[in-house]
Amino acid sequence: MRKRNLFKSREKYGEKLFVREKYKNQTEAKPGPHQVVLILDNLKGNFNVGKIFRSAEVFGVQEIHLIDIPYFDPVPAKGTIRKVPATWNDTFEVSYALLKAQGYQFYAFDAGASTYMHKTSFPKKSAFIMGHEGFGLSFQLEDFPDIQKIKIQQFGKTESLNVSVAASLSVYEYVRQNYQSDIIN
Repeated sequence: MRKRNLFKSREKYGEKLFVREKYKNQTEAKPGPHQVVLILDNLKGNFNVGKIFRSAEVFGVQEIHLIDIPYFDPVPAKGTIRKVPATWNDTFEVSYALLKAQGYQFYAFDAGASTYMHKTSFPKKSAFIMGHEGFGLSFQLEDFPDIQKIKIQQFGKTESLNVSVAASLSVYEYVRQNYQSDIIN
């Protein structure tokens, strides 16, 4: 009984904290210096989203689009929700239309892709789509023929990386390619 009450108490605290952090995001966050966007498509609202905010802030991401993610635990973000602008949308199509109108090119991670991320030249305006670890993307890639499928080269036998790790690697590779002089050796 005591554990259940403690869990409910933490859950209520997390909900209140999320509402406060989302408000701070909408009023305080400023775009990062790099024209790269992360699209988080239907991710679980647990620790991955917050960790992706941390990486986005570290690498100077322009903004994050959250697709069908009404709530997530803000604690792992360590305050970075206040720093990286976020857009909440119900469907991928809304984010796609907004970013396409701004000239962004899209990249979706797919284990079956024939192109490796490190062999892809990313333009200044790049958007990386990160799908749900269990269910993949919420839309059919065939409906968006301009989205390039890429994958991260792996050498082990594990099927895929954690989505927050994949997001970090993608923005690092983008920054490495587009802002060589910004990286300290």
